[in-house]
Amino acid sequence: MPTQPKLTRFKQNVLSKYQIYNSIFMTLPFDTISKTGVLLPLFHETCEKGFANGDNPTTIVETFFKKYQARRSEESQISLLFRFIQYIERQVVLFDAIEDAAFPIVNNMDGIGTLRSLKEAIKSEDKTETLKAYLEEFKVRIVLTAHPTQFYPGAVLGIITDLDNAIKSNDLLKINDLLAQLGKTPFFKHKKPTPYDEAVSLIWYLENVFYESFGRIFDYIQQNIFDGNTIENDIINIGFWPGGDRDGNPFVTPVTTLKVATRLKHTILKNYYTDIRKLKRKLTFREVDNKVADLEAKIHAMRNNNNSHLLTPSEFISNLKDIKDIIIKEHQSLYLNDINSLINKVHLFGFHFASLDIRQDSRAHDAVFNNMVDTLIEHGSDIFPENYHDLSEKDQVKILSEIKGEINLDIFQDEDVLKTLQTIKAIKTIQETNGERAANRYIISNNQTTLNVMQLFAMLKLVAFHEDLTVDIGPLFETIEDLENAPQVMEELYTNPNYAAHLKKRGNKQTIMLGFSDGTKDGGYLMANWGIFKAKERLTEVSRKYDVTVIFFDGRGGPPARGGGKTHQFYASLGPTIEDKEVQLTIQGQTISSNFGTQDSSQYNLEQLISSGIYNRLNENNIGMSEENRMVMNDLAVRSYKTYSDFKSHPMFLPYLERMSTLKYYAKTNIGSRPSKRGKSTELVFSDLRAIPFVGSWSQLKQNVPGFFGVGTALKHYEDTGNFEKVKQLYNSSSFFKTLIENSMMSLSKSFFDLTKYMADDPEFGEFWKLIFAEYELSKRLILKLTGYKELMEEEPAGKASIDVRESIVLPLLTIQQFALKKIQELQKTNPDDKDQIEVFEKLVTRSLFGNINASRNSA
Repeated sequence: MPTQPKLTRFKQNVLSKYQIYNSIFMTLPFDTISKTGVLLPLFHETCEKGFANGDNPTTIVETFFKKYQARRSEESQISLLFRFIQYIERQVVLFDAIEDAAFPIVNNMDGIGTLRSLKEAIKSEDKTETLKAYLEEFKVRIVLTAHPTQFYPGAVLGIITDLDNAIKSNDLLKINDLLAQLGKTPFFKHKKPTPYDEAVSLIWYLENVFYESFGRIFDYIQQNIFDGNTIENDIINIGFWPGGDRDGNPFVTPVTTLKVATRLKHTILKNYYTDIRKLKRKLTFREVDNKVADLEAKIHAMRNNNNSHLLTPSEFISNLKDIKDIIIKEHQSLYLNDINSLINKVHLFGFHFASLDIRQDSRAHDAVFNNMVDTLIEHGSDIFPENYHDLSEKDQVKILSEIKGEINLDIFQDEDVLKTLQTIKAIKTIQETNGERAANRYIISNNQTTLNVMQLFAMLKLVAFHEDLTVDIGPLFETIEDLENAPQVMEELYTNPNYAAHLKKRGNKQTIMLGFSDGTKDGGYLMANWGIFKAKERLTEVSRKYDVTVIFFDGRGGPPARGGGKTHQFYASLGPTIEDKEVQLTIQGQTISSNFGTQDSSQYNLEQLISSGIYNRLNENNIGMSEENRMVMNDLAVRSYKTYSDFKSHPMFLPYLERMSTLKYYAKTNIGSRPSKRGKSTELVFSDLRAIPFVGSWSQLKQNVPGFFGVGTALKHYEDTGNFEKVKQLYNSSSFFKTLIENSMMSLSKSFFDLTKYMADDPEFGEFWKLIFAEYELSKRLILKLTGYKELMEEEPAGKASIDVRESIVLPLLTIQQFALKKIQELQKTNPDDKDQIEVFEKLVTRSLFGNINASRNSA
């Protein structure tokens, strides 16, 4: 029987099931307000008809109450709106679970981009040996971050998993019970999670998803590409930021970092213990049973006592290989695959499970470093000359690169200095207990100069790594200006004899992180992506010049506006001018649960990442952009940047975000441990804005500005001058530009300007709203003209259908949110002393944030 189109599979296995289970869900008696489940569809219909008629959210809400609930008091009406929000949040969870359950059916697990497809394609081209050679050095690292773009508590994640399984087996009774459980399980967090809480919730994915999916992928590669032989390279690994990322998060302490590392080790030992016990039930033969029992006892003791000296990962593997040899010689290779699989997992995860990255802002380091120097000079230390601060930056760098000595932490009083220096000590401790891979990278965000890197270099050596620095320093370049300066900074580092010697000891590899999120916030969509592309080319060139392999680590978020989008296509499109021995990227928030939340989706998306990196290397036709295409791409980026920069400088830009969007409510949501902005200023300062609340606020308005603003104006120049064919030529021949345009289409697809059309009549913000809407209309028209599509995302009907369902589910939620925002504005003008009433509507806004955040999870 032929495979049905993806859209048909989506409709049959996701959409129709959602309609059935949602109808059951709507009839469950959850609350004291009668008929909530009956009234919500009526409210949904009122919203749809109202927006189609050009009504504003306030009129829609008032129309609904007048028509269906005329006798309700105002208090009872507000109460019903809160109930609607609770229902809608749970509808989003239900849709998530159904989509997760259908993932392997909707997505072809052996199709294009999977390892099976890659293997067959390589085999047909007789390139298996070339593929093996690549796989011996190629790596994919996904780095889980604590960035708060999803708020599901652990209990809800558990329900999603159980629902997923019940839906797969069509167990209607269990589904009914789980929907009832979902209705009664609280979603809202009354206090912010601690960084440790965030780490624990992400370790759930390591333990329950990645342990198995990474193992499956590695086993497949070993069996089917390497014919069962040992692979030295780990190919796939995990980075971890919760507990290590202290950039702008005062709540991450050295104690947190150590606690998270201990939890990671304990969790991987727990998983090994489970597997060893399973093996023990199978390997009941002479000479083998006692060896397995001995391993079981050692892992058990290490779990309970955190005693790391009973066994090292290499000893663990060695013992398993001894067992394997006996099985092959004496017992007809019985259960050999199970033993191989466990050996592979120990190879991948060691005793650390995930590599804990430390991250801090260069400005915070600078303050700490200068305070440290002053304190050392005051105490008579001769590590730094007394005139250190008066020296030129070049002379300071020279001193730092030749630094020697040890410092005593007891002499420091400043809390920030102690936290930074004790964190460095913690890295050393973690390496000693969990292995070097457990914590061996320090990221400097907002890195601007060579001095930023060398300050950290010196601190690491003085505090804990005196002669042998087993930590990689990764500068993170974020703004458009920093990306321009990045190659010069790296050249200064590569030509510094002491830093070059450090790199040589580290295998002549240099990690450089590039920030798509802040880049987009700073420079707009096209310029951020093009700026990073060009920076990567120049950084590749300068690194190759000094025989250094540069490893690009991409700070990509979930939605396209934060650098996410069609990630696999992005990596497959880079071409030969960009170093590609490793693919490293951050995964965060709803992107973790949507792309890696189940073993199927995790395996599929990891395989896509591996394949995209390898296709980029093996594709001899991918010769990069022609000179003419580069000129067009550059010109589009520059024009787009100018349009976006002018927009950002508009006097209404910050007031609009502050007063017409949900920006200030992000801080009240309790979804993350980090403050929602960097600075301490009470006024809104653009540079203090974090990318997540910035992009999220536009998303809640359904305007998605960072994903398209400036694109339309840049394209219009080519239409006006009769050169549109040049852009078409770029689109048809550059998969990089094509991916950018497709991502921008996704942002446009998720925009819904009818929601905020009422703002066009606002005396203060009306013209500004019209400016945004005009750019949206222009971008949409010209992107359709460029692609030849009749509608947005025409090339991806199943993805579009998923977005449409989610947007439909949250439509009433957004209507309530806009209604509440308008009420707050009116009360602040007419009755500012009515704090209780304002607080009620503010709660409506805050509560309505969540469902919409979670509903946008299919954005990467």
